[in-house]
Amino acid sequence: MSDTLSAPAVTVAGVDKTFETREGLVHALEAIDLEVKAGEFVSLIGPSGCGKSTLMRLIADLDQPTAGTVSVFGKTAKQARLDQDYGIAFQQAGLLPWRTVAQNVGLPLELHGVAGRAARVAELLDMVGLTDFAGRYPDQLSGGMQQRVAIARSLAEKPSLLLMDEPFGALDEMTRERMQTELVRICAETGAAVVFVTHSIPEAVYLSDRVVVMSPRPGRIREIVPMRLDQTQDRTDALREDTSYFEMITAVREALHGGAPTTRGVETR
Repeated sequence: MSDTLSAPAVTVAGVDKTFETREGLVHALEAIDLEVKAGEFVSLIGPSGCGKSTLMRLIADLDQPTAGTVSVFGKTAKQARLDQDYGIAFQQAGLLPWRTVAQNVGLPLELHGVAGRAARVAELLDMVGLTDFAGRYPDQLSGGMQQRVAIARSLAEKPSLLLMDEPFGALDEMTRERMQTELVRICAETGAAVVFVTHSIPEAVYLSDRVVVMSPRPGRIREIVPMRLDQTQDRTDALREDTSYFEMITAVREALHGGAPTTRGVETR
């Protein structure tokens, strides 16, 4: 998919999204303009119900905008989906319990008839540190390990873009931080762009090149905060004790609260 890399990974232009419900129309998103560069890690953060996951679904072509356009590597979102330009991971790993770890990771390759599946699955399991668990079943794995399987599966077809909707939200804090470090490493190895939905300010800061702060419904982009930190591929656990990290947490928190000064501290949810 090297031909895709000259175009932005994601371009969202003038997007509105309205849902019809029994109670009437719900205006989920309004006037969203966003560009994500190839290889860039961008997190979406905002209050519950602000449309973060809705925006993710529009990028993934799981839903369509009411107004405006979404393109992925210069293609329509639908064409990018058909071309398997992106992988996707959700809060629940969504593994098939009757398939082994290796079989779950290889499922996208199997569905699309890709040759040489065994070698690619072995490569992916090595990347996420699960080579020794290839023959296990999901119920024999911890939550963090299940999420690593899901991430490996999302990378199976070498996508140039990863869409991740709170993939670590159900994990305990220690496992979550370990998974964040793993994701930084994996993204550095693959060069994929990432759009990442989270409720955690420290998580967004640790992972991202830029953090997109959204307003309460109807969801608008309130502010985009660039992370003045080491390059994402160079970040380690030591960053979590660095002054610059806490400064960026404060900057995102203040943007989230509309610019009002806040007391510095680590907000995890």
